[in-house]
Amino acid sequence: FGAVVNVLSTRSMASKTPVGFIGLGNMGSPMAKNLLKNGYPVIATDVFPQSCKELQDTGAQVVDSPADVAEKADRIITMLPSSPNVIEVYTGPNGILKKVKKGTLLIDSSTIDPAVSREMAVAAEKKGAVFMDAPVSGGVGAASMAKLTFMVGGVVEEYNAAKELLTCMGANVIYCGQVGTGQAAKICNNMLLAIGMIGTAETMNLGIRLGLDPKLLAKILNMSSGRCWSSDTYNPVPGVMEGVPSANNYQGGFGTTLMAKDLGLAQNTATNTKTPIPLGSLAHQIYRVMCSRGYANKDFSSVFQFLREEEGQ
Repeated sequence: FGAVVNVLSTRSMASKTPVGFIGLGNMGSPMAKNLLKNGYPVIATDVFPQSCKELQDTGAQVVDSPADVAEKADRIITMLPSSPNVIEVYTGPNGILKKVKKGTLLIDSSTIDPAVSREMAVAAEKKGAVFMDAPVSGGVGAASMAKLTFMVGGVVEEYNAAKELLTCMGANVIYCGQVGTGQAAKICNNMLLAIGMIGTAETMNLGIRLGLDPKLLAKILNMSSGRCWSSDTYNPVPGVMEGVPSANNYQGGFGTTLMAKDLGLAQNTATNTKTPIPLGSLAHQIYRVMCSRGYANKDFSSVFQFLREEEGQ
């Protein structure tokens, strides 16, 4: 029995060549750790030395720049805050494309403008590499538990190679189409999420003002037609649910700044495609105002608190 286990583990290890990981923030760090847990050697870098140190302690090899990662790995995952960071990490003076090997698979899990994903794909192709966009849904908790949803855009022939890595970090991997379509799906989801959260916060606040117990109101909503993810899984009212940011002074979770950024992407793409998004635009403005009023680093469900404050409570 022991011999069989040995043979199996040797065989699976043989296929596990190093994976590069760039961007070890709130999401990237747990994602990289899940690759390590699955037996992949990880070669990582980040602009913050502390993030690198933490991952190094769990067994990753840390190098100085994205170019150094590209020199050592032919499968690289990037998880970065925004479009400018992605452009810098791929095409900058110490970027991936400076040292990328032919045939390298580049998977970007950042949430950025679909047009930037397409630009990166063209730049990668010139170097003989393949770029795919694979933004995620699920947040920090899902990243830790390897339960993320990946929305993947890119050439279908490379999808299985990408899926092998992504299934170590997520529960759902969905092919969306050509490069940029993963980003499109993510942006659409987050626009609806923001609109739903604001609607839930307004509704809960109105009900509380009308004398309803918030737990009771949430229970009624969740068995009625108003039910949504924000009301039944991520309620924005403190004391209604446990284990969500509203129960922890809106710490952790998905920051207001990031939601404002994603809504900005929705706004840009809507403008470019001449698509009316009146509620999406209003949600964008609400989250931008929140950023300037001290909510920038709080979870986006803190819009409930913001609405209470607006009433002068």
